[in-house]
Amino acid sequence: MKDRKINPQSDHNPSMIGDDRLASLTVTEFFDGIAKVVEQSRAHVERSVNVAMCVTYYEVGRLIVEQEQSGASRATYGKRLLNALSAYLTERCGKGWSVGNLKNARQFYQVYSPSIRQSLIGESELRQSLSANFTLSWTHYLILMRIKNEDVRRFYEIEATNQQWSVRHLKRQVDSSLYERLALSRDKEEIMFLALEGQTIEEPRDMLKNPLVLEFLDLEQHPAYSESDLESAIIANLQKFLLELGKGFLFESRQKRFAFDEKSFFVDLVFYNRLLQCYVLIDLKTGELRHQDLGQMQMYVNYVDRYIKQDFEKPSIGILLCQEKNDNIVELTLPQDSNIYASEYSLYLPDKTLLQRKLAEWTAEFEEAHGDDGK
Repeated sequence: MKDRKINPQSDHNPSMIGDDRLASLTVTEFFDGIAKVVEQSRAHVERSVNVAMCVTYYEVGRLIVEQEQSGASRATYGKRLLNALSAYLTERCGKGWSVGNLKNARQFYQVYSPSIRQSLIGESELRQSLSANFTLSWTHYLILMRIKNEDVRRFYEIEATNQQWSVRHLKRQVDSSLYERLALSRDKEEIMFLALEGQTIEEPRDMLKNPLVLEFLDLEQHPAYSESDLESAIIANLQKFLLELGKGFLFESRQKRFAFDEKSFFVDLVFYNRLLQCYVLIDLKTGELRHQDLGQMQMYVNYVDRYIKQDFEKPSIGILLCQEKNDNIVELTLPQDSNIYASEYSLYLPDKTLLQRKLAEWTAEFEEAHGDDGK
């Protein structure tokens, strides 16, 4: 049977198949419906494969731990057990069961079993409900289960799930200490919510990180770079910069021109945050932040609020992105209700241990200053 030919008018437009215009809408909807079924099926298959792999490794890890616990000398017995098990599974089930993978399965169970068992009633419910607990791929969990702090691990798991982070982006956020950088920009009560809800954007301070990490710009090899170089590098890596800024950011323009009294002023970068429903103006400073820089940004924000912002939109936000800032100068220059913020940036991944120590010191200082009220 020969393939049915579509008339020339419809070769490039499925909606024009046939002569009846009313029927053409049905054809378009039919094609779209089929495409959605295929897409949903593919997503379901991928999700099913990921869940099945995680459940398999979890159960393998459980059986290994239970068997090791019955051994007379756990360390020696465990090593012999994994070597023998690896050889047996490789022969019977094929590749993928190296000693390293079995150790990963054991660690996976040890890390996640306490929280899973705590939320379930009995062993039968545990086996029936395992799939609901794993929302990411096995490769994601290989990164997550090496995070020792449960609150920090839970934060990254929530964010990776909600934001659909790739494995590469998850690794980058862990390496750049996203949790610690967000925590250092919040008070003690808000830190607790990071582990429970992930990052929520409800007010301007929620978007701040300390510092903003821009290692992807590859400028650390050029110590004499200018503000123009920094801006051009950001534009060239705009997608990565938006990911580092966080949730809800949309890029609008660079070198935005404001003109009044026959004078022109230029803001380096202008964004819009759809979650806060406001403009976000960013000026780049390669040296130490000065009080004049803060005053200039205040002028930019005032201009946008008076001449550009719509009535339904929230007040604009100004961010001075600088290499170095003096918090006392920022505090003395700006009024307390100002929507202007100074944020440092780093051109290399931060020292995680240093940030963790700073966070511990900050938390201790907060508790000492607030006493029982800070708990």
